[in-house]
Amino acid sequence: MPHRAHDNASSAGTGLTVGAVAARVGVTVRALHHWDSIGLVRPSGRTHAGYRLYTAQDLSRVHRVLVYRELGVPLDDILALLEAPGADADASLRKQRDRLRERMARLRGMAEALDRVIEARESGILLSADQQVEIFGENWDPSWAGEAYKRWGDTRQWAQYAERSAERTAEEWRRIADGVEALTADLAAAFRKGTEAGSEEANALADRHRASIDSYFDCTISMQVCIGRGFVTDPEVATFYDDVEPGLANWLREIIEANARANGVDPETATWN
Repeated sequence: MPHRAHDNASSAGTGLTVGAVAARVGVTVRALHHWDSIGLVRPSGRTHAGYRLYTAQDLSRVHRVLVYRELGVPLDDILALLEAPGADADASLRKQRDRLRERMARLRGMAEALDRVIEARESGILLSADQQVEIFGENWDPSWAGEAYKRWGDTRQWAQYAERSAERTAEEWRRIADGVEALTADLAAAFRKGTEAGSEEANALADRHRASIDSYFDCTISMQVCIGRGFVTDPEVATFYDDVEPGLANWLREIIEANARANGVDPETATWN
């Protein structure tokens, strides 16, 4: 039977008011009124003016409701638990316990994922220094990722890069590195044979170059143009490409800009967006 008011408590007029109970247990008066209306916790007494009065037994029931609610048990299920025979209540509690354990496992997984994102934001890549050199080549410097974080760590692109990095395995990084190596080789081959900027082949290579950047963060054509400027102005980047083939860095900038024009983007006014 639902928890009902008792005439003797009502006539006694003793107990805590709804406001006092709300302040003591940390719930709202509105919640207590709702619990009363659905039979979850009905105060045992009333004042002569008709105001609710909660006895010690009522307050104990309120605390039990709060425990179940903290565990994520719906109010309808809480009512069934409070009114059910012992065996039924035990079975229901076991079910709630199993749900809680599943929820805890999901939360642990979410916490671990957040840890990986935080680490990726700070380190740039979740690989050991030896793994990085093995995957990206002997010329790779593991400190570069840290330097990149200092330079771009507060940008939206770095946040996106970190989120993707947090999910990547060493094998996935290896596939990305192999793709970059193949693209660089194809760029060098096209440059050596005199492929002209704006040609169909050059535009296809420029699109492949932008797609390779997309593996780190979403890159627009306008953003690619801004990156291409660095092939000439940034000595380290220029050296990387020119060590592959002298003049390759400037040619890559040219084919990126020609492809941008073909897609309606003016390289002279392109911005980082």
